[in-house]
Amino acid sequence: MQDNSPISPARQQRALWLSTFAFGVCFAVWVIFSIIGMKLKEELGLSDTQFGLLVATPILTGSISRPLLGIWSEMIGGRRVFALVMLVVAGFTFALPYATSFPVLLVFGLGLGLAGGAFSVGVVYVSAWFPREKQGTALGLFGMGNVGAAVTSFGAPLLLQVMDWKQAVNVYATAILVTAVLYYLLAQPAPRDAAAAGQSASLKERLAPMRNLQVWRFSLYYFLVFGGFVALTSWLPRYYMGVYKVDIATAGMLAASFGLPATIFRAFGGVMADRFGARRIMYISFSVCMVGLFLLSYPNTHYVIEGIHGPIPFTIAPTMLERAIVLFILGFVMSLGMAAVFKHIPTYYPKHVGSVGGVVGMIGGLGGFILPIAFGVMNDLVGIWSSCFMLLFVIALTSLLWMHFAILRSNRARHPEMARDTDLPEIMAAQEAVRQARIAAEAAEQAARAATAAAEAVRKRKAEGTS
Repeated sequence: MQDNSPISPARQQRALWLSTFAFGVCFAVWVIFSIIGMKLKEELGLSDTQFGLLVATPILTGSISRPLLGIWSEMIGGRRVFALVMLVVAGFTFALPYATSFPVLLVFGLGLGLAGGAFSVGVVYVSAWFPREKQGTALGLFGMGNVGAAVTSFGAPLLLQVMDWKQAVNVYATAILVTAVLYYLLAQPAPRDAAAAGQSASLKERLAPMRNLQVWRFSLYYFLVFGGFVALTSWLPRYYMGVYKVDIATAGMLAASFGLPATIFRAFGGVMADRFGARRIMYISFSVCMVGLFLLSYPNTHYVIEGIHGPIPFTIAPTMLERAIVLFILGFVMSLGMAAVFKHIPTYYPKHVGSVGGVVGMIGGLGGFILPIAFGVMNDLVGIWSSCFMLLFVIALTSLLWMHFAILRSNRARHPEMARDTDLPEIMAAQEAVRQARIAAEAAEQAARAATAAAEAVRKRKAEGTS
C-alpha cells in the first residue's frame, strides 16, 4: 500500500516516534533472558556456557532475520511487516512459560528473537520519510528504541520481586501484543515514491551491493558497537553478580547504567554524524572503546616488587563503581558508533537500505549472539571474569585499524598524489629537495635545448649568406 499524500513534518514525526516506541518494546522483549535467565539458571542448574547460549538464542533469530525482513519491508511496506512481526513475537512470548526443558526454552527463544529483526523493518520505514541530509538524525532517534534493553535491565528485576518469572513474561507478551495492534492502526503507509522504488527492484538488484567489501567492513563495525552492546547488556547482570556478589536487582540497575547511555545518546550520535561526518564520529567511538575495554580487561591483580628495602606489595583492583563509570562511558561511545555506522548506509546505498541495512544489522546482531556464548566459554575455560572485555578489546582494535587503512587506501585511490605525501618532516624535506633538483634538471635541459636551437639557427644563417 502506497501513500500519495504530501510528506509533512507532522507525518514525519508521527512515523518516527511510533516506530521508535514499537522498536523499544521489541528490544525489551528481545533481551528478556538477560534477567529471567538468571532465575532459569538457578532452576535448571545451567553452566555459564549454557546460560550464554540461552541469552544468545533470541539474538540469533533477530540477527539472521534482518536482511529478509528488510527486503520484505521494501516489497510490501514496513508498517505491515512491523505489526506482523510483533504479533508473532507476542505468540512465542505467551508460550514461553509452558517450556518444560532447556531445549524447549531455546526453541521458544528462537521465535521470541524475531523482535530483534524489527530493527531493519524500522530502518526501511523511517528512512523513507526523511531526505538524505536528515536520515542520520532520524535513524539515530529511531535507534533510541534500544532503551528497551535498559527498561528490561531495570524493570524486569522489579517485576520479579512481586511475581514469578512466568507472570513477568506474560506482562511482556501483553505489552508487545497491544503495541502491535496500536502500531497497525496509528502508523501510516510509507511515502509513494519510496514504496514504488522498493517494489520495482528485483531480488538480484537488492543483493548486488553484497559484493562490495565495504558492506562487510560496515558489518564488522556494527558487530563491535551494536553486537558488543547487546552482548554486554545480556552478560553484565551475570558479571556483576559473579564478581561483586550483588543481588539480581542491583545487578540489573548496574547493567541499565550501561544500557541507558547506549540508548539515549544514539540520537545525539546521529546529529553529530550529520553535522561533522560519520567517519569522524566512528574514529572517536572506536578509539574510546579500545581504551575503555583495555581498562576493563585488566583483572584484579596483586603484585610484589623487590624493592631496595625489601618486597613492596600493591594491588590493582578497580572498584565496582569505577568499572561502572567506565562502562557508562563505553555505552555512550558505542551509541555514537551505532548511529555513525547506519548514517553511511542510506548515503552510500540509497536504493538498497533494506538489504544493506539488513545485512549490517544481521552481522551486528550476530555479535550479540556469538559474544555471550564466547563470554561463557571463556569464563569456563580461562576462569577470568574480565576475559569478556579482553575479547571486545581485540575486536575494537581490529575495527579501528581496518577502518583507518581502508580510508587511507580509498583516499590514495582518489588522489594518487597523496601516495607520495607524508607528515614526517625529515622525509618531507628530502622529498622537497628531490623535487627541486628535478625542476632544476628540467630547466637545465630546456636551456640546453634552447642553446642548441640557437646555435643551429646561427649556422643556417651563415650557410645561407655564403651561398
